[in-house]
Amino acid sequence: MALFIIAYPFAVWLGVTHFGISVLAPLLCAVFLLRLVTLRATSGHMLWVTKYSALIGLLLAATSTLLNKTHLLLYYPVVVNVLLLLLFMASLRSSASVVERLARLRHSELPPAAITYTRRVTQIWCVFFLFNGGMALYTCLKDNMALWAFYNGGLSYTLIGILMGGEWIVRKCILRV
Repeated sequence: MALFIIAYPFAVWLGVTHFGISVLAPLLCAVFLLRLVTLRATSGHMLWVTKYSALIGLLLAATSTLLNKTHLLLYYPVVVNVLLLLLFMASLRSSASVVERLARLRHSELPPAAITYTRRVTQIWCVFFLFNGGMALYTCLKDNMALWAFYNGGLSYTLIGILMGGEWIVRKCILRV
């Protein structure tokens, strides 16, 4: 299903420009419903994000079908960014941040400096999700399908890659972790 999230902007752009809302929105309803039905309870916090993003995606697609309006489909990337922002922010209030939990999958014992570092990286991701969600919202409000598809289907993934690559370089070169 991660592939679906990545392909969503392309699917919406292709569907809107070639098939129309009457084909696209019911198809997206089916995909979101399938996603809800096939959820596995493997990871608690990410399950929460996946469940709510699928529910809201289903709501957006169903409402688009009923109203015969494409615009609502554009808000799904905004929803995903808001949910991820909430997840990462909430983890900063818990004993272990999201990034620390991920780091512990590879290294069960982390020194205090690494825990501080993972907390900082989690904060950086919060800023990123705030920015990325804001840009996704901006592209929705501009009502320009080409701009929306370019940002949400390309540029935002490039920015994610740059952030992940930059963090990896810092971690490998400077921290030697």
